[in-house]
Amino acid sequence: MAAPSPPVRFKTNYAVSRKIEPFYKGGRVQISQDGNYMFCSCGTKVYVLCIATGALVHSIEQDDQEDITTFVLSDDDQILVTASRALLLKQWEWRENKCTRTWKAVHVAPVASMAFDPTSTLLATGGCDSTIKVWDVIKQYCTHNLKGSSGVVHLVKFHPDISRLQLFSSSMDYKIRLWDLQSSKCIALLESHYSAVTCLAFSADRETLVSSGRDKICTVWDLNTRAVKRTVPVYESVESVILLPEGVDFLPLGVKKSGLHFLTAGSKGILQVWNASTATCVYSQPLPRHQDACEEEASEHSLVHCALVPVKDEVVTVNAEHNIVFYDARTLQFRKQFAGYNGEVLDVRFLGPGDSHIVVATNSPQLKVFELVTSDCQILYGHTDTVLALDVFRKGTLFVSCSKDKSFRVWRMKKNGQVVCVAQGLGHANGVGAISCSRMKESFVVTVSQDCTIKVWNLPESLSAKAKAAGSESLRPRLTEKAHDKDINSVAVSPNDRLMATGSQDKTAKLWASHDCSLMGVFSGHKRGVWCVQFSPVDQVLATSSADGSVKIWGLQDFSCLKVPHGVVLIPRD
Repeated sequence: MAAPSPPVRFKTNYAVSRKIEPFYKGGRVQISQDGNYMFCSCGTKVYVLCIATGALVHSIEQDDQEDITTFVLSDDDQILVTASRALLLKQWEWRENKCTRTWKAVHVAPVASMAFDPTSTLLATGGCDSTIKVWDVIKQYCTHNLKGSSGVVHLVKFHPDISRLQLFSSSMDYKIRLWDLQSSKCIALLESHYSAVTCLAFSADRETLVSSGRDKICTVWDLNTRAVKRTVPVYESVESVILLPEGVDFLPLGVKKSGLHFLTAGSKGILQVWNASTATCVYSQPLPRHQDACEEEASEHSLVHCALVPVKDEVVTVNAEHNIVFYDARTLQFRKQFAGYNGEVLDVRFLGPGDSHIVVATNSPQLKVFELVTSDCQILYGHTDTVLALDVFRKGTLFVSCSKDKSFRVWRMKKNGQVVCVAQGLGHANGVGAISCSRMKESFVVTVSQDCTIKVWNLPESLSAKAKAAGSESLRPRLTEKAHDKDINSVAVSPNDRLMATGSQDKTAKLWASHDCSLMGVFSGHKRGVWCVQFSPVDQVLATSSADGSVKIWGLQDFSCLKVPHGVVLIPRD
């Protein structure tokens, strides 16, 4: 007689191999001069990311555990300075994640803006106390205390010509002040804007300045006469402006002649290129399909920052949803996207050949698809309310999502990694809380809802075809059955596609035949609602978990409880 096989022992500890976590919650974003690293503020930390892989390189955090109000990286990529609500400035050797110096900001309110001069020796800090301090970073002392601004100084920038020793600033009075650092006096007031000035950009010859504002204009200034050369109406609140380099072919962006051209980013959520001499828009990015054409002040899509990365020939934008997008600087064609903040994660599934991607449902109507090697993120629009659950078909290229908007959608990943919506199902009277795919073939989908019904939807063969026409198909349910007396929380399809199981707030789980949705049996025994049901891939049993804190294993033949595993720690849910 053969000796009994030893019991199977599973690992109890697992090492994290990859982590996708929030790294940006608003505020400043800066790219290193070599184009390899991205610095993002996130609460009490500044995260340093490798742009090529999306991996977190460093997490820089002040000892005081106070939120970082702003930071700046020097032009030589050597020095990082952070400012916190504790009114402290810290200087970092960021590559070693080492703080080399801490000093009081001297401001009586938090620092709102900072800038280094081109030599990386002088640092300017603009405070919420209406003052500007200039610091000698090498000799470690305050060189200037500039007073006269009105309200928060939210913008400071040194003149690019080092010999001039001039500093530009703007505050809540909408004026641009020009400070002479040799005399410590304000030598000019540039008045043109009627709302907050958001960005300053200098021409290559250092004789022209372009300022942008939330008053929907950009102003071109002659720095020699300090007079307005041209006022350009841009018809949107502008947050950033970039001057396009001279001598570079920008013909795809409508730049046909030499002269000053600049790029704007703002409330419309798109990039636009303007001819400064004619005050005309020569190129406008196509509006994304998910964005309404009349949605001029679309806050969730609006751009809050934009910067040029010359060494990589890229333009990077940041939008109000904390997504960071990289474009080809010469064509503005999409290259890469990072999701800075995901919020609450409701569901996640592996996706693609060899599990190359994951699809994530966060507490929003959009889905996020991450490429695991690079952290490149696709954002999928279509649902109009929070996505609640996901499931993926066996081949890994077709998956489904369901939402509070009473619908579910079928998505397909193309060979190039792009994900498109190929079908949509409507029919539930309430939000669709759970969904499950057929396991053998890409043939049907099962959905359950707060309307207490279970629906079976057949997928047409056209969805599985390699060549799929543009657009998505509308699906209708093949079967509908009133399944439970209360909300249905979970649904699962058996490995052979013949059975379906549902779990409900009515404290029961039920077994159904998938071909006609007939009830085959009821699993009763939980004392509170059933949150999850799953079939075993090898045995004819069903596992259920409940808000009563227990897991039960049930036989599919007689619907009896076979086992209640011990040592399972579940926190009862309300």
